[in-house]
Amino acid sequence: MSITILQRSPQGMRTIKFKNRYLYGVFGFMAILPLLAGLGGYLLALKEVKSTDINQVAIDNWKKELANQWLELSVAKKSSEHKLNALTAKLGMMQAHIRRLDAAGERIITVAGLDAKEFSFSQSPALGGPESSIEMKSAGVLDLFSSLNKIDQQLDSREQQLNVLESLLMDKHMGVERYISGRPIDKGWMSSYYGRRNDPFTGKPAWHGGVDFAGKEGNSVNSTAAGVVSWVGSRFGYGLLVEINHGDGFVTRYAHNKTALVKKGDVVSKGQSIALMGNTGRSTGAHVHYEVLKHGKNVNPAPFINRKAKI
Repeated sequence: MSITILQRSPQGMRTIKFKNRYLYGVFGFMAILPLLAGLGGYLLALKEVKSTDINQVAIDNWKKELANQWLELSVAKKSSEHKLNALTAKLGMMQAHIRRLDAAGERIITVAGLDAKEFSFSQSPALGGPESSIEMKSAGVLDLFSSLNKIDQQLDSREQQLNVLESLLMDKHMGVERYISGRPIDKGWMSSYYGRRNDPFTGKPAWHGGVDFAGKEGNSVNSTAAGVVSWVGSRFGYGLLVEINHGDGFVTRYAHNKTALVKKGDVVSKGQSIALMGNTGRSTGAHVHYEVLKHGKNVNPAPFINRKAKI
């Protein structure tokens, strides 16, 4: 089989013949062309699928890495919060120590009779002088905690020393303050003496273990010496009673009060108002029944009332 093509040219008609082997080649190429196109499309699609799979794997890896970073960040944040809370608690303890030191210092100033303005614990001490710069290295959290612990120990040691000093000064001061003297009232008069008298309710002879000071209800009742309050409350015959232990076996009692201004365990100073005069218990009117006891036995309060206070 052959194909003849006539072509006009300036030289005349030309004849082009295609032999069988050329024709078979052309027809064969045309036949496999769709197959080649399909194969190319398949390979291209396969390449796109592989590319998509690779991109998805990368995305998944990135997601896992991001999740790990978020987890590490969360752990670091919790650790930082824990350390910050511990640091805050440590600072709170140190501030409490400082407040106790300030309170101890104020008490020592009062007991020692120092100038409160000159030794004010509410103000920073005056400091000064030439200094040379010191290169400081940045401290880590553990170093900071170590430094805070050392400061806390120093504060605790200073507090103990101040408490001992305060105790010594208090003993010296209380040696004078514990000296029982004077009257337990600011205003009023002695309405009954110590010893035998006629009972105001029965009229019969009876023993009176203290002295009475009459006055107006609500007047101040004062401690005649420094000491520790050992009793506050109602007691038969006494009404509302305040009892103060002054040490060395001495105790004073203040009876028939309207209101107590102290409570058991309080440390009171000489002349401090401890109650308001009343008419409670076995009483005929507003007054304070005042007793002095030595080693548990009533003694005559008159010598204590009339003697002068120590200076």
